[in-house]
Amino acid sequence: MSVGRGATIFGCAGPNLLPDERAFFREADPFGFIVFARNIEAPDQVLRLTSDLRDAVGRQALVLVDQEGGRVQRLRAPHWREWDPPLDTVLADPATAAARMRRRMAVIGAELRAVGIDANCAPLGDVAREDTHPFLRNRCYGTDAETVARVARAVADGLKEGGVLPVMKHLPGHGLSHLDTHHDLPVVDLGLEALRAVDFAPFRALADLPLAMTAHLVFQALDPGLPATQSPTMIGLIREEIGFQGLLMTDDLNMQALQGRLADRTARSLAAGVDIALHCKGDLAEMQEVAAAAGEMTGLARSRAEAAMAARPLAGVSLAEAVEALAHG
Repeated sequence: MSVGRGATIFGCAGPNLLPDERAFFREADPFGFIVFARNIEAPDQVLRLTSDLRDAVGRQALVLVDQEGGRVQRLRAPHWREWDPPLDTVLADPATAAARMRRRMAVIGAELRAVGIDANCAPLGDVAREDTHPFLRNRCYGTDAETVARVARAVADGLKEGGVLPVMKHLPGHGLSHLDTHHDLPVVDLGLEALRAVDFAPFRALADLPLAMTAHLVFQALDPGLPATQSPTMIGLIREEIGFQGLLMTDDLNMQALQGRLADRTARSLAAGVDIALHCKGDLAEMQEVAAAAGEMTGLARSRAEAAMAARPLAGVSLAEAVEALAHG
């Protein structure tokens, strides 16, 4: 299966693919693309954009989005459904939360697939605490590892029912972050045994998923000098102790939790063992810098990419079926 050459996922600047972007994507041949609110206007426009992105690389490249529900959803009313924050939904009735989230994500998956988006950056395996930063807390699925794992599995299953691939995040756990990684680098000082019992546990339970994203956090008990995205120790833990063997991408390299030029951020992440560099901003000059630093996928990364693409659902329930199940579930 053709997965492209570049060890990258890129965004684009606006709602329409520009000629210089098209030329760059054809040359850089990224593994996939990601769309944001700046790229979203109406269903026919999004479908045209996703088609143009794939045409630029000459294959059915993966197109991702962050459509969690609540604050983080790029496709919004009036064309798409609005959702309560995940944690609010879970806490409203914990006993039925997994089933309700599964039905919800099947609707989201069907909505995404209808406009050519075939991967969603969910589920979150992060365990919320009272002091988890507000940028993350109500996006989580619970305050204990067992609930988070159960609901996260339901979210992944619902997305697949809707016809899109889930992308698990943020490995090896973001719930202890008291800072917003868009602006600062959080340092986690919890001991290793506590991390294993709580923060790593949901990710172990979902280690079979084909795609995942890292966290830009320092785990002091394991590597006090580097954020997980750039730490060989932490990537080794993700692979060996947590057991995730799928395609691993960085969180957005533009987040200021990471230091240095984009080329340095990219090179350090891939040198640590991450497979794919994710750059979301859609700035052409920055994408050129990231592409040059990332280079081509390694043989092992390519094998993981091929396995992830092979796991992409060939079909999904219709939107009408998903909405009916949501209404009567």
